[in-house]
Amino acid sequence: MEIEFGYQLVFDFPQPTPLILMLEVHPSREADLLVADQIVTQPFRPISIYRDVFGNKCSRLVAPQGEFHLTTNALIYDSGEPDPIAQFAHQQDVETLPSDTLLYLLPSRYCDTDLISNSAWQMFENAPLGWARVQAICDFVHRHLNYSIDSARPTKTASQALQEGAGVCRDFAHLAITLCRCMNIPARYCSGYMLHQDGPEEPREPEFAAWFEAYLDGQWFSFDARFNEPRRGRILIARGQDAADVPVMHAFGFSTITSFNVWAEEKQTQHL
Repeated sequence: MEIEFGYQLVFDFPQPTPLILMLEVHPSREADLLVADQIVTQPFRPISIYRDVFGNKCSRLVAPQGEFHLTTNALIYDSGEPDPIAQFAHQQDVETLPSDTLLYLLPSRYCDTDLISNSAWQMFENAPLGWARVQAICDFVHRHLNYSIDSARPTKTASQALQEGAGVCRDFAHLAITLCRCMNIPARYCSGYMLHQDGPEEPREPEFAAWFEAYLDGQWFSFDARFNEPRRGRILIARGQDAADVPVMHAFGFSTITSFNVWAEEKQTQHL
């Protein structure tokens, strides 16, 4: 299937401000693009591209003083298949894990494993290893957290989400990631688009989606503790230890968001 996706973001800057953006599709999905995913700025500003330590595509520019628009409208091919399920995927012992996965066992800005570890072992020590343990973690997070936009704040950690029992998609991801890491399962944060027509009729944030990947049986698998079911049409933008590594925009100065609109819709084929 074909998915049309994009955004219209409007900011106000009191002075010229350097920016780092993570808005373009992840390099692993670039070959699937049917219409290029390119950042359009209004007024025009030159953009330079680089890859960060996680392999994400990052854009550098200087926003002008005043109102500044960032937009794109792209098209991508997607198989339309839901997230794969591998019920018998096993969990590796830490000493046998590839070195490049060990980073995703460590505490990070929003995934404060040191504060949750004891609780995690009390809850999941007897859960079967591997896929079933990750799924048990997703089941718990899905039940425990109440989805609430009003509870969102940029400083909320996994332990705070656990204590408060509420959050948005990034909080669901952070808590599940943290519990996985506590149980010695590498887990990493993902940001991107999620197909609007897929899944249950639940409130959607007018922003980019968050989910996570767990490392089992020698590969990374997608999990989503918020919806807790396989989803179609995920379009990855960036991966990292947590949301601190993959901000949509990092501004080196003050800014105000005046409009934020994001979409991902299956393009309907027209029959003559």
